[in-house]
Amino acid sequence: MTDKLYIGLDIGGTAVKAGLCGADGELLHLVEGPTETECGRERVLDNIAACARRCVEESPFSWERVAGVGAGIPGQIDAERGVVEFIANLPLTGVRLKDYLESALGRPARISNDGEAWSGAGRGVSSSVTYTLGTGVGGGIVIGGRVIDGFSGMGGELGHMALVADSEAVRCGCGKTGCLETVSSATGIVRMAREAVGRGVRTSLADAGELTAKAVFDAAKAGDGTALGIVDRAAHYLGKSMALVALIVNPERFIVGVAKAGEFLLERVREAFHAHALERARQGVEIVAAELGNNAGVIGAAGLVRDL
Repeated sequence: MTDKLYIGLDIGGTAVKAGLCGADGELLHLVEGPTETECGRERVLDNIAACARRCVEESPFSWERVAGVGAGIPGQIDAERGVVEFIANLPLTGVRLKDYLESALGRPARISNDGEAWSGAGRGVSSSVTYTLGTGVGGGIVIGGRVIDGFSGMGGELGHMALVADSEAVRCGCGKTGCLETVSSATGIVRMAREAVGRGVRTSLADAGELTAKAVFDAAKAGDGTALGIVDRAAHYLGKSMALVALIVNPERFIVGVAKAGEFLLERVREAFHAHALERARQGVEIVAAELGNNAGVIGAAGLVRDL
C-alpha cells in the first residue's frame, strides 16, 4: 500500500470528529457527528464507527489506502490493551475500544489521549505537555518524542488533578472533588456562569440566552466583572496545575487547546504559572496556543498509528 493514510478520531462527550490524514500530519478530510452519550454505549460506539466510515466515504480517497485508525479519548485507558478503564463523560468504561475499532473498521487501531505534538505546536521540541479544554480537560505528555501513558494508562490525566481549594471544590464526573476540569473546562466555565446567574449576580450573562463558554469569554472581553472573574479562576487553576507538572516533567512547552479564548486566556495562564512555579522549573518554558485548533485531537490521534 503506497501513500498510506490514517484516520484520527477525536471522541468527546458532545461530538465525535474523524479526520483523514497523510503521513506528514496533513489533514485531508474532516467530518463531525454527535456522540449521543444519553443514548447509551451501543449508540456511542455505532456513532464513532459511522463517523470514521463517513470520513473516508465522503473523501476523494479509497479505504484501500487507509493503514490504521487512532482514537483520542479523554479518559483513563490501558493503551497497550486498548481498554477504556474509566471515563467520566462517556458510557465507555470497560470497553475494549481498540478491539472494537479493529473489528468495525478492519484496520489496526490504537487509542490514547495525546494531541498536538505530532504536527502542531509540539514540533521542534522533544518534551511537551498538551491541555485540551472542552467538555473536560484532556491531556497528553510527550517526553523524548514519546507519548507517556504511564503504568496503568493514567499518564496525562491532567483534568483530574485535585487542585481546587476545598471551600470552592465541587464534585467531578470522575467521582472526586476539586478536579481541574470542574473549573477550567468549557463545562466548568459554563457551570460557574450558571451559578452566578442563579445567585442573582448583576452580570450581562443573565441576558446571554444560551450560556456557553464563548459567551462567558465574550462578556469578559467586554468588561463584565463576573465573567472576568470566572475566566481568571479558570486560568488560575490551569496555570497552577502547570506549575506542578513542571516539577515532575519539566517540559519545554505547554500547549493549550483554547480556540474560544486565545491570548485572552493564555496571558492569564502564564501569569498564574509564573506566580506558582519555581524559578528553575519555569525558565525558558513556553505556554502557547494549539496551532491545530479544534483539529488537534483528530490529527494527534491519526499520528498514533502512523508508526504501527
